[in-house]
Amino acid sequence: MEKLIELYKRLLLITDSKFVRYLHDRIDWNARLIGITGARGTGKTTLLLQHIKLHLDLDKTIYVNVDDVYFSENRLFDFAETFYKHGGKHLFIDEIHKYPNWSKELKMLYDYFPDMQVVFTGSSVLDIYKGSDDLSRRALSYHFTGLSFREYLMMSQNIQIPVYPLDSILSNQVQLPVEHPLPLFKKYLQTGFYPFYHEPGFERRLQNILNQSLEIDIPVYAHMNIATARKLKQLLYIIAQSVPFKPNLNKIAEMTGVHRNSVGDYFHYMEKAGLIMQLKNNTGGIRVLGKIEKIYLDNPNLIYILANDSANTGNVRETFFCNQMSVNNIVYSSDSADFVIGDCTFEVGGKNKGQKQISGMSKAFIVKDDIEFGYQNVLPLWTFGFNY
Repeated sequence: MEKLIELYKRLLLITDSKFVRYLHDRIDWNARLIGITGARGTGKTTLLLQHIKLHLDLDKTIYVNVDDVYFSENRLFDFAETFYKHGGKHLFIDEIHKYPNWSKELKMLYDYFPDMQVVFTGSSVLDIYKGSDDLSRRALSYHFTGLSFREYLMMSQNIQIPVYPLDSILSNQVQLPVEHPLPLFKKYLQTGFYPFYHEPGFERRLQNILNQSLEIDIPVYAHMNIATARKLKQLLYIIAQSVPFKPNLNKIAEMTGVHRNSVGDYFHYMEKAGLIMQLKNNTGGIRVLGKIEKIYLDNPNLIYILANDSANTGNVRETFFCNQMSVNNIVYSSDSADFVIGDCTFEVGGKNKGQKQISGMSKAFIVKDDIEFGYQNVLPLWTFGFNY
């Protein structure tokens, strides 16, 4: 246990707490059991360590990663009991999905130590309510995603930028955060979604994240074999090179050698892993019943890492819009344009995009790339990165 405490204190020392991500202030930190899920590389560990460093008594708090070799020989519950008997009040557990029987032991921690807070992170593939032990009545669950364009600018340029609600974006109220945002916007689209954008070997690290998600996270969760994992990677490359990808299950099954009935399941797992987004139509206003009209990679960085020089500009633009707006809004496909959010319709394109697709429609907007300022119903694409 002493070794785990030493590692925890060392991590705190090197944790930079000057900039804290958007999700921190949305979490009810008074809850007894908190679960944070998200794709690999989005910064879940840093968020935990920042909260500890900024807000908690370090002597009554501990952070552990259950992937540590210690937990191959010791139960999490026994560790927590020892910590509790020594006055522990806040237990932070990272990568809970790598621990066997995680749901049962989390329930035990909640039931047996009522005055100790437990906060855990897990892969976005993980369904914290699927286990045999009912956590839905106990845990507050939050989903964490990558950097918005706003957060990227704050981290890379060290400037304060407010969050703009959608109504403010639609009324062209977003102020230029820097003199010329477009060059920085292009960098963000290529490498800015993940908090490690500035670290050496970005491309290699992102490729490793993709491989681990496809070859480890999804197969373990869905009980797939290695051959099936290779099919997932093939599907991902097909989506990356599409403009954008409109799913035809029969054609996909033929191209990949996957049974047609399995294709939908594979897309579901990849979406949970934070690798793709499935855009549905608004069937009767019920999201779960909508037909999947388009499939995008989860964020533009993935397009550039997978499609390389063949990244389609239109696909990048639509991916950015859908990715950024989905954090706070339900985004549907549009029959006549690209997207629908509430009663608003959006057509996304370059600076020469016209009004044809939305002609005669009320509350319809043209979202243009490569412009700094908006006017009337024309909005700069980059401003939609300020919604969280």
